Amino acid sequence: MAENIDEKDTSLTNAQEYIFDKLEMPLLFGKYDMKEVKPSDPGLKRYINLLPVLVPHSGGSRSNKRFGNSEVSIIERLINGMMRTKNYTGKKTKAYNIVMDAMDIIHKKTGKNPVQILVRAIENSAPMEETTQIRYGGISVPKAVDVSPLRRLSISISNNTKGAVKASFKTKRGVAYCLAQELINAANGDKTSFAISKKEETERMAQSAR
Repeated sequence: MAENIDEKDTSLTNAQEYIFDKLEMPLLFGKYDMKEVKPSDPGLKRYINLLPVLVPHSGGSRSNKRFGNSEVSIIERLINGMMRTKNYTGKKTKAYNIVMDAMDIIHKKTGKNPVQILVRAIENSAPMEETTQIRYGGISVPKAVDVSPLRRLSISISNNTKGAVKASFKTKRGVAYCLAQELINAANGDKTSFAISKKEETERMAQSAR
């Protein structure tokens, strides 16, 4: 089974590289080349969609499809993650502009492709283990379980966006700046990052429940 999965991963990667090489693909927001981005986490690689898009908006066309999230651009998933926070629920245009501004800030501060910073931040802040509750009679016992790659990706995006909104509360800093700083800190593995601290907390609780 492992050999079949590896072969599928390799063929998918080669197909994407062929498309990137043969076709002139659009730049994200008209500025950033997603062909340069290389995921390093083998577990998340096949679920981080890096197919180039000019406008990351699919209109929910994959919302009712099983595992449809894996076909949505990683930038659109970040935008949707911003919309799931309390202050930006349903505000797609506002969340879109925040992410676009955050990408510009990351590029100015690091001089690197902001999509690469985003991917590295997601990989660093995605938990490997978490806990679940198992019932024995009338007693609930915590048990450590491995996290699926798709859930790892969702948790990481959620924690990064929550950390950005939390950092912007009652400060003069805009949420776009806070999102950019959160992603940079997570990409560097900085423990001041909300997403990194939540990952370590989740894995620490899972370790104690083994």
